Amino acid sequence: MSELVQRVEELADFFESQAEESDKIGHLTEPTHKTLREVGIVRALQPKDFGGSELHPREFFEAVLAVGSRYASAGWVSSVVGVHSFELAQGTRQVQEEIWGEDPDTWVASPYAPIGRARRTEGGWIFSGRWPFSSGTDLCDWVVLGGMLTDDDGNVRPDGLRHFIIPRKDYTILHDSWDVVGLKGTGSKDVVIDGAFVPDHRLIDPEDLGSGAAASQAGRGDVALYRMPFHSMFSGAITAGTLAAAEGALAHWINYTRTRVSARGVTAATDPRQLHALGEAASDLQASRMQFLADIDRLYEVAQSGKPIDIALRAEVRRNQARVSRRAGAAVDKLVSHAGGSAMRMDNPIQRFWRDMHIALGHGANVAEPIYEAAGTVTFGGEPPKNVRM
Repeated sequence: MSELVQRVEELADFFESQAEESDKIGHLTEPTHKTLREVGIVRALQPKDFGGSELHPREFFEAVLAVGSRYASAGWVSSVVGVHSFELAQGTRQVQEEIWGEDPDTWVASPYAPIGRARRTEGGWIFSGRWPFSSGTDLCDWVVLGGMLTDDDGNVRPDGLRHFIIPRKDYTILHDSWDVVGLKGTGSKDVVIDGAFVPDHRLIDPEDLGSGAAASQAGRGDVALYRMPFHSMFSGAITAGTLAAAEGALAHWINYTRTRVSARGVTAATDPRQLHALGEAASDLQASRMQFLADIDRLYEVAQSGKPIDIALRAEVRRNQARVSRRAGAAVDKLVSHAGGSAMRMDNPIQRFWRDMHIALGHGANVAEPIYEAAGTVTFGGEPPKNVRM
């Protein structure tokens, strides 16, 4: 067990104690925020020269699973905000200095949906838009947002997809925009930008992230961590957040079922139907964890070798990540269908993890069908569609 995971495991009961209050207030509690900073989970993928740990990505994802299986919203925010450190390490040196130069614990939110529009001006771009789902945004001092460059007539450029890195003073958080049934504690609110100037050095081309060119341009192309495929890492963050919620549901289902007695006087822990549901779900969740982490190991092994990570492996990993999330979701649904009505009482943690997991499954990275199709296309020697990033 890594030092990071050990620290998180030691704090497991604390994280769980914060979940109910977090759901009520609609964002992470301040003690949770403070503890996550002290533990350093968001710095796990951050460069050492900017105060980060530059860990093996498996250690990061194991830590996310450890947090999220006790407090799903905290796991989700840790995973999503933590993977932004991986991206920003591949930005310009200037933007890294701006973000981490004075405080290595600076957090950066997102999302990447290319909603914004940018028009050229001297030295940069004038950028506007409104983005939903900015997880953990209240706790962040910067945000990286998806957008499209436009030409002089306002038309979107075919090669115009970019990530824009914006300081807190240049965007507004809409605090009444996050009213949902699950992952309530993530505080994934809308953010708005109206005509902010974004200098050229605060843009990242996602094509360069995907190809590995961004890491080389940032002078980190010889670091195994930053040779990891961006799309496997970001989607992996979503997979980890989803799987963690499922693992939390399983743990609470076991605790609940251990002492549950049905209206007919049957002890649930001896009921063959309950035992069958448990055996199937526990096996599927264990398989999901093992497959997910093994794939991260496979990618990292190639990254360490210095060889390029080919499209076949990338496609296989993305296929598996989607399958991990879907398998985990089905396993929890099976458990909940055998848990009885009291599992849905608001004071029962099972229902919270179940809700959290289903909201997580709605993330675009967990929409499995196009990923399966793209992976199948690669298997038969074709190229994946451009809108399915691997």
